[in-house]
Amino acid sequence: MSKNGFKNPLKILSWSEEDRPREKFVHKGRTALSDAELIAILIGSGTPSMSAVDLAKIIMQTCGDNINELAKATVNDLKKHPGIGEAKAIAVLAALELGRRRNDLIGKQKRKITSSKCVYEEMKQYLLDKPNEEFWIILLNRANQVMRCVQISVGGVSSTSVDVKVIFKLAVDNLASSVILVHNHPSGQLVPSKADTALTLQIKEAGRLLDMPVLDHMIFTDNGYYSFMDAGEM
Repeated sequence: MSKNGFKNPLKILSWSEEDRPREKFVHKGRTALSDAELIAILIGSGTPSMSAVDLAKIIMQTCGDNINELAKATVNDLKKHPGIGEAKAIAVLAALELGRRRNDLIGKQKRKITSSKCVYEEMKQYLLDKPNEEFWIILLNRANQVMRCVQISVGGVSSTSVDVKVIFKLAVDNLASSVILVHNHPSGQLVPSKADTALTLQIKEAGRLLDMPVLDHMIFTDNGYYSFMDAGEM
């Protein structure tokens, strides 16, 4: 209560229950809340002259009411707002990071491998501009959707060692249905070496014995790729 006996309209507790962000979340569901109301829940309280919701609205205004722009802010950026200390700033940014990771996970689960070109596009994020050879596997589910991309080894400029047992242990542990092999040639050479061919046959045979199909082995370069499957060598 204020000195004149009236409730302070800036205090969320003085609002009707249906207008309070937490109560609204419970009774109407999370989708009923605006971005500012969700942020108000995270920061918990405002200032003596401003409610948490009003403070959250100001924060959103500074990033053009764009939640993606807010996610780019730093702790110090948020601390510039009155009433936002380090703990509140971290809480907001941590929540946004969780949202980003969830979206990343959903995106990965939905990416389906239908061709060697799909494999190449999937691996660009991991292998472009790499100075050393790296060996990776793509784990797929029954629908040929990407479950995980896993680095198996890193070597020198012209070779890297591969433990076949590690490949299939990861595949089994992740309940994968099939595997795609990928390694890069920093030199840009697209012709497989004798060692590449021998390793491909070895891993393919191990996969056959374990009922874990090896669908392809790709040699990745910054300017193109070689697919053992496309070349009829699988």
